[in-house]
Amino acid sequence: MDKEVTQPLRERLLMDAGWRFALGHATDIKRDFDFWAGKPFAKQAEGRGAIHPNFDDSDWREIRLPHDWAVELDFVHSSDNDIDYHGYKPIGRLHPATSIGWYRKRFMVSRSDEGKRLSIEFDGIFRDSMIWLNGYYLGRHESGYTSFRCDITDCVRFDGPNVLVVRADASHVEGWFYEGAGIYRHVWLVKTNPVHVAHWGTYVTSEVHDGFAEVTLQTTIANASDDATIGRIESAIYDADGRCVATVQSDSCLIGAWKEHEFIQRVRVDHPLLWDLHSPHLYRLVTIVKDGETNADEYATSFGIRNIHFDSDQGFFLNGRHVTIQGVCCHQDHAGVGTALPDRLQYYRIEKLKELGVNAYRTSHHPPTPELLEACDRLGMLVMDEHRQVGCSEETANQLRSLVKRDRNHPSIILWSIGNEEGGIQDTEAGARTARTMKRIVQALDPTRLVSYGGNNGGQRAGINGVVDVRGWNYWKIGANLDEYHRHHPKKPMIGSEEASTLCTRGMYQNDAEQGYVSAYDENFPDWGSGAEEWMNYYAKRPYLAGAFVWTGFDYRGEPLPYRWPCISSQFGLMDTCGFPKDNYYYYQAWWTEKTVLHLLPHWNWPGKEGQDIDVRCYSNCEEVELLLNGRRIGRTPMRQLGHVSWMVPYEPGILMAIGYRNGQEIATVSRETANAPVALRLVPDRSVIHADGEDVSCVAVEIVDDEGRVVPVADNEVVFSITGPGVFIGVGNGNPSSHEPDKFYDRDAVWKRKAFKGLCMAIVQSTQEPGELCITAESTGLAAAIVMIQTKACVLRSSI
Repeated sequence: MDKEVTQPLRERLLMDAGWRFALGHATDIKRDFDFWAGKPFAKQAEGRGAIHPNFDDSDWREIRLPHDWAVELDFVHSSDNDIDYHGYKPIGRLHPATSIGWYRKRFMVSRSDEGKRLSIEFDGIFRDSMIWLNGYYLGRHESGYTSFRCDITDCVRFDGPNVLVVRADASHVEGWFYEGAGIYRHVWLVKTNPVHVAHWGTYVTSEVHDGFAEVTLQTTIANASDDATIGRIESAIYDADGRCVATVQSDSCLIGAWKEHEFIQRVRVDHPLLWDLHSPHLYRLVTIVKDGETNADEYATSFGIRNIHFDSDQGFFLNGRHVTIQGVCCHQDHAGVGTALPDRLQYYRIEKLKELGVNAYRTSHHPPTPELLEACDRLGMLVMDEHRQVGCSEETANQLRSLVKRDRNHPSIILWSIGNEEGGIQDTEAGARTARTMKRIVQALDPTRLVSYGGNNGGQRAGINGVVDVRGWNYWKIGANLDEYHRHHPKKPMIGSEEASTLCTRGMYQNDAEQGYVSAYDENFPDWGSGAEEWMNYYAKRPYLAGAFVWTGFDYRGEPLPYRWPCISSQFGLMDTCGFPKDNYYYYQAWWTEKTVLHLLPHWNWPGKEGQDIDVRCYSNCEEVELLLNGRRIGRTPMRQLGHVSWMVPYEPGILMAIGYRNGQEIATVSRETANAPVALRLVPDRSVIHADGEDVSCVAVEIVDDEGRVVPVADNEVVFSITGPGVFIGVGNGNPSSHEPDKFYDRDAVWKRKAFKGLCMAIVQSTQEPGELCITAESTGLAAAIVMIQTKACVLRSSI
């Protein structure tokens, strides 16, 4: 007799594989696969073209999610006034042939799932998406950033393939920066019994006391059936090592047919391990739902126990300890992949920021992908979680509700932001009324955190800023007197929601308007911004400011300032789009970490400038720095707190060396050597072992080196990549803000390649589901090739369909 297979109480299956994709058309019905032909909304399952389950999509491209079709498009120098702010990618109403994307996926559902509740969850689609299953219209979702779900219980097939169709319309933008296009986040199939934990149905809060924490569990149970039931829940809390630290059971309760009930439980956790920046301990709540005496659902919730507090005079406190916010603002795109980041890239970016000394991340200017918050939870990064915009419509209110309900269990989040720089309404009474409504929505769903807003207005006018709990300042220079504001509002905590906007190109040391490059010295910024050293000194003198978020952690596509075409990318980042550090990275690292930092700039390759003065600077937290050129002493200079040291040095090839001193003792040295001509490539993966799960990635940096192994800081050789073994390339980049090279190559016989920029470029490699060794080769004409091996190890695969 066959052994009976026990059905899981709940399944959440990843739906990233096996999609077909094609571009539609915003104005041509035939090129949009007959969308709107006939009567697509007159009767269910009678839509024509790509909506119909029997549509032949065999000539569509097969893809795996996440997917951003905008990053695949050619750059276009257009008269469209908005295209520059979106990275010169042809997305928008003036580009109908490249602003609509269609996705189709076939999948099977077992007959054993009949009687369950089935839904599809979309973590994010850009933008204005319409969804069909088996020809049934499931609905429309306008936001490009919020997560949503579609119940498919009534229209699913158990006797044949199900056909899921998504049409995304990116014609209308939501921001003034590169936003991507398509299903750029995960999609999930969720199966539950009729009695189950509701969508985003758990909410965990805690109060920390001496030696214990009181944890409150709010759990919403849905009864999606025609009969009332007697329901209850059993809750267990486990620490990071899997030890059960607390349990509690609810009383039984009658839950009516098609009704929901919220259970509230309180439980004590003794000697809790607090979530903190350096010890981000996470607990796991496991909720068992009882339908009568039968187990109906099992639901896991990750959370942390910690204390947060904003003080109007002293700033921010975490677990009773004063913490200065050393934050960055970030958009969500990355070199090679656009907005469609694999989960590992979220961790890669947070790891890079933590190495720099960043302890806080502002999700500018929209709800983030869930995996970013998971990375912040696990790695210890504070978060200001931001809503897309201030508004009074029910659509906006629902987007805000979904943000808070989805994210409120993340211990990394310390502030909710209801929006950013709403210049048309932020000083008005209507703006204040709208902010009150939004604040009321947030507090009803999460009374444990305060509400803020990124305001770029000064003075004493109230408006939105008079309503929020923590006054956010975007740029202290903009007509504001922060000291005066603090005197008039002594009980209002304040934070720099956005500061700096310092412009610089990695490895460039003079402005080049023709090429679109900005000097990496800390001296270029728009009229609203400031240099790193300038704003850091301003904030350090004002302890009532909780700290600030620098604009930005990474460069991002679009918003090319101060130049437009050929520049296609922003240049505000402390790192470029690949994550290669710029010089300003080390200024912040010197003052934001306990590491000994000694960084010398610029490079020392200046042929043709022999005898001319070169502006040499050093970022360091040493007490003194001495500079030598070819062994000759140039000078020894004290390092001012939050400052730098500099010299004008006549150029001669050789070795420029800095020596750092503390208490009169040499503690560090760094040098810049004149490199010879390039002779070879060197490959440096960020990880040499990755999971064979079809999702994990390694970022493989390419260095152009001379005969002494030194990176050639002016090299721009084209690098050609190849790969064998269980892995694929998913993107290439080099951090050049004016590069018009493709990030992706899709033809079967296409050659993956990218020019180096200032000696560096990168390939992003993704595993397959096959363990083994993958071999990456980089070649360039006239240079010795480089090979690196990456191990893909077997792992537990996420359940998928």
